Amino acid sequence: MVQSQWPYWLPLRADLRNISPYGAPQIEGVVALNTNENPFSLPQEVIDEMATRLREVIAGLNRYPDRDALKLRTKLAEYISATTGVELDSENIWAANGSNEILQTIFLACGGPDHLAIGFTPSYSVHPLIAQITKTPWFAGTRDQDFAIDVTSAKKLIREKSPHLVFIATPNNPSGSSTPIAALKELAEAAGSVGALLIVDEAYAEFSDEPSAVTLLADFPHVVIVRTMSKAFAFAGARTGYFVAKPAMVAAALVTRLPYHLSSLTQAAAQTALDFTPAMQSEIRVLVSERARVESALKEVGFTSVPSAANFLLFSGFKGEPSAVWQAFLDRGILIRDIGLRGYLRVTIGTPAENDQFIAALREIAE
Repeated sequence: MVQSQWPYWLPLRADLRNISPYGAPQIEGVVALNTNENPFSLPQEVIDEMATRLREVIAGLNRYPDRDALKLRTKLAEYISATTGVELDSENIWAANGSNEILQTIFLACGGPDHLAIGFTPSYSVHPLIAQITKTPWFAGTRDQDFAIDVTSAKKLIREKSPHLVFIATPNNPSGSSTPIAALKELAEAAGSVGALLIVDEAYAEFSDEPSAVTLLADFPHVVIVRTMSKAFAFAGARTGYFVAKPAMVAAALVTRLPYHLSSLTQAAAQTALDFTPAMQSEIRVLVSERARVESALKEVGFTSVPSAANFLLFSGFKGEPSAVWQAFLDRGILIRDIGLRGYLRVTIGTPAENDQFIAALREIAE
């Protein structure tokens, strides 16, 4: 709704009246390559085991869930320890309903009217959205033309603005580009010098070869790494996100989290998924290979894509406005994402069959 449409009797905050709800188009009967989902279904062995465990949980739904999700946090700590080489335990992990709730929890704990947050755009649009919702002032730094962060300029901005929160998405959404770990270390030093948290949003980390920012925690206690099970675990519908941080940050999350925020069903399903990590992540190599194939197809028709370390590609070089090209794909049964970035569109990497359909539509549109 726009401002003029809100009813007179609704005491909505004035600063929220012109905000549009976050979301992407949902259209039936098309190949949906617009929301960076993992296109592969859960393995049957995981489905069977999950069904068994959920039946056990259902019998106890008259009781509240474990409000601190201790078993799930322990398994997440084991997973991060195994994949990063950094020894962690449950006190380093906080879990919630998707990484968006994780971000909101961080803003509620460490943001607010007197706590400036900065990010480097274009990047994940939910960061400034949650900032506005939580009344946290937001300053948008910029990225280079290739969507990289100029570390020297970023460090200067951090020193000048003296924020409380600094957000870096890597691999970045919508570009897919990574910020090298050496650059993150420099930014962590800069953030620490002004007493800021460095929040590294690693939603797509499993698709990247770059070391995780988790490796910085030993030297930089003010670094918080945000992760999700939606992408690499093909678990978007379960809504399970988490952060990795020092125990004090977890304690802060306990202050601002809602009581019993993570259901017994979600906790049990996520624990099962983690028990089957190799099976749940068995398609990552396929998606990386398919990403290279789609990138090659874009190049063949004369388009240009940003080098991506995620499960999507941001591309340009087409004729006409993005909205018209987006519609041309939709007319051919392919739903991609118009992210509002002039001259660019974004496509999620699908199954090989879905990518075949995208490439066929791409060749028609490029003629």
